[in-house]
Amino acid sequence: MSDYAQWLKTNDQYLADAMADLRARLQRAAVQSDAPAVVKPQQVPATPADLSKDAAAASTERHGWLTRLFGVHAERAVLSAEDLQALEAARPDPLPITAGYPRDTTVQPPAGDSASTPALMLLAQRLGLSDFERSLLMLCIGMELDTGMPALCAQAQHDPSKPWPTFALAFSILDAPSWDALSPQRPLRFWRLLDIHQPGPQPLVGAALSADERVVNFVRGLNHLDDRLMPLLTPLAQAALPPSQQTVVEQVLDGLRHVPPGQALPTVQLLGSDSTSKQAIAWAIAAAFGVQVYRLSAELLPHAVGEQETLIRLWLRESQLLPIALYIDAADIDHGDAASAPVRRFLARSGGLTFVDTREPWPGTAGSLLSADIAKPTPFEQRSLWQRLLGEQAGGQPKQLAGHFDFGLGKIEQVAHTALAAAAQQPEALAQSLWHGALARTRPALDQLAQRIEPKATWGDIKLPDAEKNLLHQIADQVAERSTVYDDWGFRDRMNRGLSISALFCGESGTGKTMAAEVIANALGLSLYRIDLSAVVSKYIGETEKNLRKLFDAAEEGGAILFFDEADALFGRRSEVKDSHDRYANIEVNYLLQRLETFRGLAILATNMRSALDSAFLRRIRFIVNFPFPGNTERKAIWSSVFPPQVITGALDLERLARLALTGGSIQGIALNAAFMAAKSGVQITMPLLLDAARSEFRKLEKPINEAEFRWLEPAGTSP
Repeated sequence: MSDYAQWLKTNDQYLADAMADLRARLQRAAVQSDAPAVVKPQQVPATPADLSKDAAAASTERHGWLTRLFGVHAERAVLSAEDLQALEAARPDPLPITAGYPRDTTVQPPAGDSASTPALMLLAQRLGLSDFERSLLMLCIGMELDTGMPALCAQAQHDPSKPWPTFALAFSILDAPSWDALSPQRPLRFWRLLDIHQPGPQPLVGAALSADERVVNFVRGLNHLDDRLMPLLTPLAQAALPPSQQTVVEQVLDGLRHVPPGQALPTVQLLGSDSTSKQAIAWAIAAAFGVQVYRLSAELLPHAVGEQETLIRLWLRESQLLPIALYIDAADIDHGDAASAPVRRFLARSGGLTFVDTREPWPGTAGSLLSADIAKPTPFEQRSLWQRLLGEQAGGQPKQLAGHFDFGLGKIEQVAHTALAAAAQQPEALAQSLWHGALARTRPALDQLAQRIEPKATWGDIKLPDAEKNLLHQIADQVAERSTVYDDWGFRDRMNRGLSISALFCGESGTGKTMAAEVIANALGLSLYRIDLSAVVSKYIGETEKNLRKLFDAAEEGGAILFFDEADALFGRRSEVKDSHDRYANIEVNYLLQRLETFRGLAILATNMRSALDSAFLRRIRFIVNFPFPGNTERKAIWSSVFPPQVITGALDLERLARLALTGGSIQGIALNAAFMAAKSGVQITMPLLLDAARSEFRKLEKPINEAEFRWLEPAGTSP
C-alpha cells in the first residue's frame, strides 16, 4: 500500500469517528429538551441508556459507514503525486514561506508524523482554527458526507424547518463554544470556510451554514486549486536558463534568504521588457521554494473592492493549502495608471512568494519590494544556443542571427526547430528558412505600430555623389558587422551607451532619402518600417512615450530598421517651459534622446528641416548624410534608369530632360504620368509626352515655366 493510500485510510477513519461523535451529540440534543423526543421503531422514547447503546453501535458500525460514505475502499483511491506532495505538511520547504496577512495565519508544520495527521487537523493548523471552530466546520462538512445529518439537525433544533447547522446549534452541542467564532476576522469567515445563508433580518446565530466545496474536498483528501481561481491562473512552465539569468536567480534567492524568520517575504519586482525571461526566472525561484508558480494577468483583477477582497482571500487560502506562488503580469500597466490600483491593493494584501512583472520600478515602502532587472540572454548566449540547436550545418548563421535579432531562448528554439523541419528535404534552404522565420516572429508587434515598407531599391537605383553614397555603404557595413565589433572585440563590455547606430538623412523632398533607406534594408535583408506619427503621438500625457517604448522594443527584438520620415515633428527643439504643455513636450523629447541612444537596431531620421532638430539629437547621431539637389549628371542618370525594362520608349533626349531642374522624386512622377498618357493613347512614351508631363509638374511645384523648354520639334527626317 502506498504512503498516500495509508494516509487516506487513516483520514477516512478519523472522519468516521468524527461523524459518529456528531451523530451522538445531535441525538443527545434531540432528547435533552421538553420537545417531543425522537421515537424509536418500537414507539418507546429514547433514554440515556439507549443513547449509550446507539453510540456504541455507531462505533461498531464505523467501517460499514466508511464504505457507504466514500463508495470505495481507501486502498483503491487514485490521486496524483501532486496531491500527495501537497498534503505532506511535515516536509520542510527549502526556504520557509511566511504569509503576511493576517498575522495569525502563518502555518507551522504539524508536530509528529504527518502520515497520521488527518486533513481536517492539517487545515486547522494551517488556517489557525480553534478546537471549537474545527468541530463547527466538521459539523457543516458532515452535511456533505451523511444524508442523515439534515434530519438530525432538525431534531436537535426541534424545528423541522431547519435541517441544517447553525451557530446556535454548534454552541449547544459542541465543547468549549466561543462567541468570537462568529467574528469576520476569525478563520471561519475570514478564509471563507463557511457559506452563511442569512436571508432578510434573520439573526446570524440562526442562519443556515454550509461548508465551502473546496474545503470539503480538502478534508476528504482531494487537494486541487479552487474552481473560482482556475480560469484566472495559468501555471508557468520550466525553461532552461542561460548563465546570465541564472545569476539573477541566485541574487534574488540570496535576498529572500535574508528575510528574518516570521516576517513576510517582499514582493519580487521583475523589471524589463522580456516577459518570457521573467517567467522562466520566476519559475526557477519558485522551484527553490518547492512551489508551483501561477501567472495572473493584471487585467483580470476586479476593480470593485468587494470582489478584490474575495479574490485576495481565496488566493491567500490556496497559498496555505497548496505549495503555490503568484506571478502578476502587469507589464502593460504603468504604475501611475488607474488600472494599477487593483494591482497595488492585491500586492499589499497578498502573502507568500509573489512576483510582479513590470517594465519600470513600482514605488513601495522600504523592505516590501525586492527588485531585479531582467534582460534577455546576452548576444554570446544567444549565439551559443543557435549553434547548439543548428549543429554542424549552422555555418555563419548563429553569429548573423544573434547580431540582428534579440530573441529569448524560447523564441530561438521555435525558429530553429521550424527551420530545421522545413529544411529537412532541402538542406541548402536552411539559411533562408532561418532568416525568414526570424523576421516572421517579429512582424506582428511592429505591424500594429508602424507601416511596413517592402524594400525594392538596390544600390544601382540610387543616384548620389560618391561621398554620400560611401556614407550609405558605411551605415550598411556597420549594421552587418556590429556583432563582430561589439561582442567579439569586446566593445559592448566597455561601453554602456553609444552602441546604437543612427543616421540622419537631410535634403529637400524627393532627393532620395526614402529610397536610400530602402537600399540599406534590401542590402541587409531586414524589414523597414516607416513610423506613423498618428499611431504614436497622443494628446494624452505619457501615452506618446508609451507608444514609442513599444515601438523601439519591438524593433530591437526583430532586427528592424526604423525610418522616421519628417523627423522634425518628433525630434524638434526643446522649448522654454511656459506651461504644463511645454514641460510634457520636453519630456517626450528627453525620452527620445535616451531611447535612441540605447536602441540596438538602426534608426534613420529623415528631414528637410535640419535646423529644426534639437542639437542633442545631432550629437547622438552617428551618420549625417546630406542629399543634395541633383545636378545635371545625377539627373541624367536618374532619367536613364527611371523606366522599367518592359516599357517601350521612343527616342529620348536625356541631355535635354536632365536640364530640367527637378529632384528624383519629381522625375519619377513625370515618368509615371507620361506612361499613363501613353497607355491611354496606345503609343510609345515619347519626348512630347514627357515634356507635357514635366510642364504639369512645374505648375504643381509653382516653378516658373519657360515654354521654350517644353516645346519639342522632331529632328529633321523624323516622322511626326
